[in-house]
Amino acid sequence: MKIEILGPGCPKCKKLFENAEKAVKELSVHADVVKVEDIQKILNAGVIMTPALTVDGVVKSTGKVLSVDELKKIFQG
Repeated sequence: MKIEILGPGCPKCKKLFENAEKAVKELSVHADVVKVEDIQKILNAGVIMTPALTVDGVVKSTGKVLSVDELKKIFQG
């Protein structure tokens, strides 16, 4: 699973990244969690509001910091 946190590096983006890493660890799933700060890549993903979350290239959330529990539900499918 490839998880991307899209955002310019603001505090909300950093918090979403931390929460995503924690959710992956708690679920014991194999996933690559990466930050995407390149504005062009963010726009190419169709994201207007950050922070945003993509899982395997599919946008799952924009404009808010999801909790660890919310992220676990998304990652479990």
